[in-house]
Amino acid sequence: MSKWLSKEWLDETRAMADSQPERPGASARIQYIVSGGPDGEIRYFWVLDNGKLLESELGNATEPDITMTTSYEDAKKIQQGELDPNAAFMQGRIKIGSNTNMAKLMSLMPLTNAPEYKELQKEIREITEY
Repeated sequence: MSKWLSKEWLDETRAMADSQPERPGASARIQYIVSGGPDGEIRYFWVLDNGKLLESELGNATEPDITMTTSYEDAKKIQQGELDPNAAFMQGRIKIGSNTNMAKLMSLMPLTNAPEYKELQKEIREITEY
């Protein structure tokens, strides 16, 4: 098991995401900021290309298309399947950075409801130590 939000966890989950189908147009550089955790603020980013996760690294993305900030507790609930990410966004529990391309964000949100994505999230939960 990998510790949630660690480099090992990001590497392992990126490899698991190879099973996701190609999704033309689903491309973005996404910066995540998780605040208030036991290890302080955690920053990581994803690089998606047509639905494929090419990069998943700790740190800051260069020129992100989307920046999202959430509390550690809400991020954990989302990862554990207890809080829908779309609902969290609509409730203001996920803050969007001023640099965010809202059209790109809105085009990616439906992917979180895809059966393949939901199955991947379930598999990730099984290998994650919180």
